[in-house]
Amino acid sequence: MATSPTNPSSRAVGTVAIRWHGHALELLDQRLLPVDEHWITLEGASSVAQCIRDMVVRGAPAIGISAAYGVALAARHAGGGDWKAEIKQAIRELAASRPTAVNLFWALQRMEQVFHECHSLDEAVGRLASEAVRIHEEDLAANLAMADHALGVIRPDKPISVLTHCNTGALATGGYGTALGVIRRLHEENMLQTVYADETRPWLQGSRLTAWELAQEGIPVTLNADGAAAAILADGHVRWVVVGADRITANGDVANKIGTYSLAVLARHHKVGFMVVAPSSTVDMSLASGQDIPIEEREGTEIREIRGVPLAPAGVKVFNPVFDVTPASLIDAIVTEKGVVHNPNITGMRELFG
Repeated sequence: MATSPTNPSSRAVGTVAIRWHGHALELLDQRLLPVDEHWITLEGASSVAQCIRDMVVRGAPAIGISAAYGVALAARHAGGGDWKAEIKQAIRELAASRPTAVNLFWALQRMEQVFHECHSLDEAVGRLASEAVRIHEEDLAANLAMADHALGVIRPDKPISVLTHCNTGALATGGYGTALGVIRRLHEENMLQTVYADETRPWLQGSRLTAWELAQEGIPVTLNADGAAAAILADGHVRWVVVGADRITANGDVANKIGTYSLAVLARHHKVGFMVVAPSSTVDMSLASGQDIPIEEREGTEIREIRGVPLAPAGVKVFNPVFDVTPASLIDAIVTEKGVVHNPNITGMRELFG
């Protein structure tokens, strides 16, 4: 696809999951990967919100980018009468789509600020679309900067193996990736031996998305069941566990995909480095600690079955949190495009993020 000022995905590195065409948004349906590559075309904010709720698009940065485009679409299709009320309603609907990833609310706040500065619908259409594109472009630039910062922390003197959880690559961002962007950079520098990818139950983002994304680009990957992580770290070959984040609080606690907390405990026990890689838009300095983060719980069907195939007794009670909170005390480094917080605590977080 040719480079276009209205299509930041044309400059993305890695598999593209979000395509903006000015009049419509296209999302790669990540529920169907790796079997089918199907794009969904969206022309309104409600359909974007539904895709966020239904996990068509996932990954905190990608959710924020998609929501921003949703606001731009709301302006484009506003009736013209009470256009301000229509756009406000679209912002509310998008904000209600997922509760945990703060990037969603950060992106919507940026869009809302621009919206309040607009004096006509024509102005809103143009400025909101430009702001959404800017958010998309900034995310890609942040991912590249984070990879640079992370290599300065890892400082490999020979090829290393790493372990990651969930999907944090180009599929989850505006391009390149957060934690997977670090892994991609290691590969580019010929400093990667292999990536161990947790399958990541229950949505299997590690097996369906991460393994697929890495295999597409020829990056060496070994897929493992979540429960095998301890055995892998015990072998002593893995130097770092590298993960993303959906929200980081003022004291350095991190909410990420369920299963991340247990990896941090395992990494500390086995003296393996534990790195969190996320854009500064993921940092929420208004929350004192991870105890304040709203943790999304989804319906039990996601655990009881996979794509309609039963795995458990029908109706059995299910605990299905999407995220868990990793205490800052178990984290060796939080890497953002603004820099690195080593052994994070409230002092280090305030020094970097205010």
